[in-house]
Amino acid sequence: MKETVILGNFITVDEKRPFAKAALVKDGLFAYIGDAQEAKKLADPNANILDYGENFIYPGFLESHSHGYFAGYRAVGQANLAQFLSTDYAKYREVIKQFIADNPDRELYFAAGWIENEEYVSKAYLDDICSDKPLIMQTGGGHSMLLNTKALEWAGIDAQSAKKYGYDLVHVDKNGDPDGYICEAPVFDLAKKIPTSIEDAKRYLLAWQDIALENGYTAVADAGVELFSPEIIKAYHELEQAGKLKLRTYAYLLVPDNPESPKAEVERAVADRAKYSGEYFHVVGLKTFLDGVTEAHTGWQNQDYLDEPGYHGAERFNDHDKMVELLTEANKEGLAVHVHSEGGGATHFMLNCIEDAEKITGNLDQRNVLAHLHFVTDEDIRRMGKTNSIPAVPPLWTPEDKDVYTSEIVYVGKELADQAYPIKSFYDAGANVVFHSDYPVSPMLDIKYSIYTAEKRTYPKESGMITKPRNMKEAITREQSLRAMTINVAWQWHQENRLGSIEFGKVANMTVFDCDFLHDDIEKVGRAKVVATIVDGEEVYKA
Repeated sequence: MKETVILGNFITVDEKRPFAKAALVKDGLFAYIGDAQEAKKLADPNANILDYGENFIYPGFLESHSHGYFAGYRAVGQANLAQFLSTDYAKYREVIKQFIADNPDRELYFAAGWIENEEYVSKAYLDDICSDKPLIMQTGGGHSMLLNTKALEWAGIDAQSAKKYGYDLVHVDKNGDPDGYICEAPVFDLAKKIPTSIEDAKRYLLAWQDIALENGYTAVADAGVELFSPEIIKAYHELEQAGKLKLRTYAYLLVPDNPESPKAEVERAVADRAKYSGEYFHVVGLKTFLDGVTEAHTGWQNQDYLDEPGYHGAERFNDHDKMVELLTEANKEGLAVHVHSEGGGATHFMLNCIEDAEKITGNLDQRNVLAHLHFVTDEDIRRMGKTNSIPAVPPLWTPEDKDVYTSEIVYVGKELADQAYPIKSFYDAGANVVFHSDYPVSPMLDIKYSIYTAEKRTYPKESGMITKPRNMKEAITREQSLRAMTINVAWQWHQENRLGSIEFGKVANMTVFDCDFLHDDIEKVGRAKVVATIVDGEEVYKA
């Protein structure tokens, strides 16, 4: 029996034993938590010792909504524009040109992390960089793309496509021809056309695993596994079979907008769960998109956009009866439904569907997830608690960023913009709140900043990001933040008896930081560093 004694300052997120000085791990599970001398006494004389001194040991942190393949693809397969955290088309050009020079044999080039501003660019900008091969530039949020002329030809996007999708989603020039800018549905349709081999998928997933472990995460949700390729689920499975997965992944399989047969989508997920699920990759539900995002003018609002009367955003999955069928069929199979719900109108729609589904099933414990929640009415916040729906909230998005905030005021008005991203209200309503990063759609995967922004609603000065506090009444406590990244996420996945806290019999996943998140000054929290990440009792990352 493999044994390890782990020493340090434990913050367990276990209400019965919140603090400890040592843990004994046997065969990857916690066998004792408590006093250091007692742990050593109980351990085999040859047990491995991991002594972290005065550092602080937490349950392995959990991410409730991310995109594994996309994260790895962006890290090692694309020109990375997210590094600038601002719009700089001159720098973008340099990075893309260098990427093309470094990868001359590629048939298609991809750049991602573009941040839009008031300066409108078209295909001519990308044609100037690369005119002989398809070149695509995607926003950091993932909902918009710019294509050069060759990419438009490759994707088959022409005047007829623009008419079919609508001119809000495929922009055209004065002649009615696509000018290179697309958003929402055509973006996700195009993503599926990007050629991906299963070996590429494995390489990207392993790159993502390294990123997550280095940042202190031991388990994640992949929200829409096959978003880019049907090969991704096979890649996860083959990596697990080969013993290469350390990062546990709880998967929500992608469902298209208003599918012809919701029941068939659930049956497919059940078949894939039986075929591909294991200890380190496990299917727990289905993921779909209700809307876009407010900054792209596509979030589904409760009211019209101020700058475009008669238009309230992009309604993607908006068929009430089909969503109720999806929820009820998923419930029969023990699966949850996880939705992208950015605007208040999307959230209101989804809660209507959940309420009707719960009347049919009688199950108030399906643990359906609504992610992003930019704008939510007080009524719908209360309904989240009553329906046991899970709000996946992004503390990293809560600060008032000048550019984003200005566009929100133009689109939805100052009063609503000032009420963005509730968190405390969901706790007050009795909901099981979880944090998400939406990495790499949002380019930051950061535990310390999540805790900092949840309390201060702005970034620390040393982050280099210039923001102001916003909607301070929605600030929460450090303990609430810790729970939203540990035990609450485990509950989302029906894994609360195995993950999310340091307790006897649970999987021995831990993250070590040089900071006491509960008691240290909040500015010190903003400077915290990961010391180590431990999976199944073994150190898988050390700073």
